[in-house]
Amino acid sequence: MTDFKIAHQCPQCGAPAELTETTRLFQCGFCRVKSFLLEKGFFRYVLPDAAPPETPLIYVPYWRFKGMAFHCVENDIGHRVVDVSLLAVSEPGLPESLGLRSQALKLRFLTPETGGRFLRPTRPMKEAMDQFEQRYAPASRHPVHQSFIGECLSLIYAPVYVDGCVMDAVLNQPVCPGGADAEGIPPDIAERAGDPPGRNLRFVPALCPGCGWDLSGEEDTLALACFNCDSVWHAGSRRLDRLPFGHIPDSQPNRDYLPFWRIRADVSGLILDSRADLVRVANLPVVARPEWEEAPFHFWVPAFKVSPQAFLRIAQGLTVAQPAEKPAPSLPKGTLHPVTLPVTEAVESLKMLLAAFIRPKKKLSTRLAHMDIRPKSALLVYAPFERGHHELLSEQYRLAINRNMLKLTGNI
Repeated sequence: MTDFKIAHQCPQCGAPAELTETTRLFQCGFCRVKSFLLEKGFFRYVLPDAAPPETPLIYVPYWRFKGMAFHCVENDIGHRVVDVSLLAVSEPGLPESLGLRSQALKLRFLTPETGGRFLRPTRPMKEAMDQFEQRYAPASRHPVHQSFIGECLSLIYAPVYVDGCVMDAVLNQPVCPGGADAEGIPPDIAERAGDPPGRNLRFVPALCPGCGWDLSGEEDTLALACFNCDSVWHAGSRRLDRLPFGHIPDSQPNRDYLPFWRIRADVSGLILDSRADLVRVANLPVVARPEWEEAPFHFWVPAFKVSPQAFLRIAQGLTVAQPAEKPAPSLPKGTLHPVTLPVTEAVESLKMLLAAFIRPKKKLSTRLAHMDIRPKSALLVYAPFERGHHELLSEQYRLAINRNMLKLTGNI
């Protein structure tokens, strides 16, 4: 899957810069100032145009979704990676999809200074997601439950203009194959377009709000670490907010630490409050110890993006293992893997995670669709892994994660 390119300027010195769709921490190559991107709701982009100079442009909105699609069908869980776009307005004759343009062309962030007129989206985000679910549902069997996880939802505006008919401003040819006489898009489309949407993108200094120290992280991280005051910060609506976190202590130095969301939740219609309940619900081949009746059960979900199959395997492995160590409320001394999956997406995966480890599966298939999972608390926990030649290994949790997979699936 391709991560599309975005042309922009450094907010500090104005130097040209090229970002990717997953860039959150940006460091200018000229002034070296680091900034963190905050968006309100979702990112908005515009496609470049090749229209004649001074041509009044009209921008048509498209929803774009990229992430992992899961579906639970009877005794099976299916999954796939999807990257799809859908027209966000009800205008006859306009293409329903952008095709490969979002991957092939260099986009720009939409700002109030962007020239042209803009059609306001009339197809709500939820309706678009419902259509995506219908499109990727299995054709042969009706799914008991579907989830889209790790999603990157954005709004991309495609430029058109009117010259006898509605013209595609990227290719400078009629949008409708029949040209000016083609039925479809009314030429008065410009009358329904308005001013650019308001600003929803902000660059804030990557400085710790607590002590003013430089924050650390990879460019695609959603959580920034301050090693001066031992704190972690993530994007709020208008600022960086403190994020509760901890790490599982390890006696060995120089470990690699992978981030996980440790989630405590209420599950309707299912007793799953303790580690002993997990043994009974998952039909594990162990005898529940008396102290397990008092040990609280937590879901453990990767806070990083991997392939759908690996995502379920890792989440199931750590959830069944139920790490008992109390997380230390400090940053570990080792290599931190970036947080690339927000807690909201981790919560979306909980039903599918239940379907993965509950035995027998027939016990769950009729109840999953009506089951309600309400998260009560979430903690970001860094878990230690030993670096092997090709994998990150945890003998204690019986997990092995391919290092190249972590690099190659960062764009999901």
